[in-house]
Amino acid sequence: MTTAAVATDGLTRRFGEQVAVDAVSLEVPRGAIYGFLGPNGSGKTTTIRMLLGLLSADGGSIEVLGRPMPAQAAAVLPRVGALIEGPAFHPYVTGLDNLRRLDSADATADPATSAARIDAALARVGLTAAAGKKYRNYSLGMKQRLGLAAALLQPRDLLILDEPTNGLDPQGTREVRRLIRELATDGTTVLVSSHLLSEIEQVATHVGMMAAGRLVRQGPLAEVLSGEAPLLRIETPDVEPAVRVLVDLGLAAEPIGHDGIVTARLHAVLVEDAAAALVRAGVRLRGLQVDRPDLEDLFVSITGEGFDVRS
Repeated sequence: MTTAAVATDGLTRRFGEQVAVDAVSLEVPRGAIYGFLGPNGSGKTTTIRMLLGLLSADGGSIEVLGRPMPAQAAAVLPRVGALIEGPAFHPYVTGLDNLRRLDSADATADPATSAARIDAALARVGLTAAAGKKYRNYSLGMKQRLGLAAALLQPRDLLILDEPTNGLDPQGTREVRRLIRELATDGTTVLVSSHLLSEIEQVATHVGMMAAGRLVRQGPLAEVLSGEAPLLRIETPDVEPAVRVLVDLGLAAEPIGHDGIVTARLHAVLVEDAAAALVRAGVRLRGLQVDRPDLEDLFVSITGEGFDVRS
């Protein structure tokens, strides 16, 4: 058994001839906020459903909280909270009564503490004032919040959230980020799946990046980003001389469009050395900036794809 909160080895799932999840080996450290990233259709939700025993695997192994899944699902799942593919509740029942029904159906829940736990969960997601409103009258963002509340009805060792900010306004998105940080501080491991890399970059300690069913990169966030060189971007009327200078420095420089923009990944070359070489060569600089890589830049550099793809 592993000490990781989630570990898979060669996890594979096919739908007919399509390989939806292709030999994925995840490792989610305990206490981490693990951003599980990739475009829609990349295999994230299918992987999560296998982790929770909602879908069988065609190959590979799964451990959740140190126990094999789905063989020990009865022991594991009470310690796991999940929001998968959007919440589902009774439409003609209030948010409060929906949570009461869920809690009463949980054999591991203590009825004596039910009211206090439900009130705390609603308060934590900002739904106290709307608790008496029927679910069918909730906005999409409110429905997401109620799904989060359901996942938080009991203390959890692991929280798995699939696109938790779907339908939320910017304020709601910030509140979800804050909640994720608080849960991690309290000792909960959080695996959060999203196609919004910029959102996850603000909260994750670790990331795994999916593309076309495969895990293309994984590790601590800082370590993953450190593998991508900063991008030098200059604006000059002397495009061809600028490209020659940068190529002589060993950089793969290229002009962008016809606006006098030249870019190059710096790798081992310092920006001050590149700037000095350009000035010595008489290249006139209208502007110079260095863009540090973000997760989407890294994903595009690895796969050549943006996040509007469907795999």
